Amino acid sequence: MTPAHASILGAIGGTPAVWLDRLVAACGLRGRILAKLDYLNPGLSKKDRAALGIVEAAEASGALAPGQMVVELTSGNMGTGLAIVCAVKGHPFVAVMSRGNSAERARMMAALGAEVVLVDQAPGGRPGEVSGADLALVEAEAVRITAERGAFRADQFRHSGNAAAHEATTGPEIWEQAEGRLDAFADFAGSGGTYAGTIRALKARDPRIRGYLVEPAGAAVLAGEALTDPAHPIQGGGYAMADLALLHGAAVDGCLAVTGEEARQTARDLARIEGIFGGFSGGANVAAALHLLAGPHAGGRVAAIICDSGLKYLSTDLWDVTEAS
Repeated sequence: MTPAHASILGAIGGTPAVWLDRLVAACGLRGRILAKLDYLNPGLSKKDRAALGIVEAAEASGALAPGQMVVELTSGNMGTGLAIVCAVKGHPFVAVMSRGNSAERARMMAALGAEVVLVDQAPGGRPGEVSGADLALVEAEAVRITAERGAFRADQFRHSGNAAAHEATTGPEIWEQAEGRLDAFADFAGSGGTYAGTIRALKARDPRIRGYLVEPAGAAVLAGEALTDPAHPIQGGGYAMADLALLHGAAVDGCLAVTGEEARQTARDLARIEGIFGGFSGGANVAAALHLLAGPHAGGRVAAIICDSGLKYLSTDLWDVTEAS
């Protein structure tokens, strides 16, 4: 047993990983998928790592003063991570989120001491489907509140502490858990920080590892495709933003598109077959990994992250599994 941590912050990172051999066999494929269980972080998502990385970097540089308020836009996961980090470090925190995200996320952030500001969706927006237009409205409100209150803006889409946290922790952990044998890594694009940091760490250890960005079908703009369908249920990313600052200079060997239904069904299969209760984005990542085993990496070893917990989606249709799966 490891010694007790001085605070909950010490429990961020170091998450387990499992091989999805049952799911791969059920799909009739050859190879292995390593699932990094980042939904087992204290805030139930991978964003705890980025939240801690950004806050600690800002404190070290003097950009964030003791006791200063922190503001950030969020789909719920970054906000939960920041609520935890700010609570321990003594920073008031304001989370700005679209009403299109699941209600569980807002309740969790509020329970952790955050002030939660909910922003109405753009005209035509549908609950459970947060578009780039919705995110733009949230960004405008976050900018306003930051200026009004003299706050520090965590800015997860641009702050280097996001990707740096994954380069320092997620990538090396995956490498060790894969025992230094890995062919590819696939990750759903939100801010781009997880992908950029993780692939830098992995390629530093083996340049032959291939990195793939995952996007929703119909909104695969990073792949250079036209935006034809911005509506999808995969919360936390797929905002059809063609220029993500954290991806600048990151090695991208390919792009993969998955449908909302693929992400939904794969998340359900993970729960039913592997006992892994993840969310939509984890389902998207594993669906992409299955595509790779069915294609260019048949027989290989692919890593993917289970980004957040299925508990954050109980009010959505993700777990409407009354029909046979």
